[in-house]
Amino acid sequence: MEYGGRLATTGARLPDHPEAVLPTAGRYPSPVISSRPPIRSRLPRRPYVRDGIVIGAATGIFGVAFGVLAGTTGLSVLQGLTLSMLVFTGASQFAAVGVVAAGGDPATALGSALLLGARNAFYGMTMAAHIHGSLAKRALAAQLTLDESTALAIGQGDPTDIEGAFWAGGVAVFVFWNLGTVVGALGGQAIGDPSALGLDAAFPAGFIALIMPALRHRAGQVAALSGLTIALVALPLTRPGLPIVLAAAGALIAYLVVGPPPPATTPS
Repeated sequence: MEYGGRLATTGARLPDHPEAVLPTAGRYPSPVISSRPPIRSRLPRRPYVRDGIVIGAATGIFGVAFGVLAGTTGLSVLQGLTLSMLVFTGASQFAAVGVVAAGGDPATALGSALLLGARNAFYGMTMAAHIHGSLAKRALAAQLTLDESTALAIGQGDPTDIEGAFWAGGVAVFVFWNLGTVVGALGGQAIGDPSALGLDAAFPAGFIALIMPALRHRAGQVAALSGLTIALVALPLTRPGLPIVLAAAGALIAYLVVGPPPPATTPS
């Protein structure tokens, strides 16, 4: 009470600052303002970094499978690693290697790879509004745009975390995928036949898990069933790899019959 009265008498005012140090009783020095930021602001929590590492490590397992399968088709360790670093999309890489392994021609392998990789263009349009910086930075972001990095980014509840989550997921997947490719390529000769350990089924299993959310609505179900039917019919009639390309018509059938799928939602 005495301090308040003294302030009223002298006309001094306390600044509106949470870190103001009040004077002790009987003395009235000038309030001291601490310039040190709160501990919480200096040590922010970034759970998406942990999530990115977990996703990257899981993806690395598929990288091992790709390295083994690439070796069985005649690719050297350097060729397999170059493919992983430059193409950097598992679906396209497995499709291209699978077509070549089945005796398909390079044009069919390229067509299958481009078709499966085309979805990354839509991911890029989604992330374009959240990636800021120079042209070089955005070009690097384009290389890291894939299922995992985009899913981790748009799944953030705080919009300010979207770009950070994208980089965390993209860098982690890139590192673990390429490490897995090297490990698989080097160990391929020791492993021998990849089917003996079930590595040939690793990517199909992962791809099925990837499309499971799309099967929750009718448009996705119609697209999947139509694509499967087209691929099965075309399998004995066309060259290896071409059924995958033709199966893309299932999406068009679903759009004409059911309409566009419902928009994806992100947690608030």
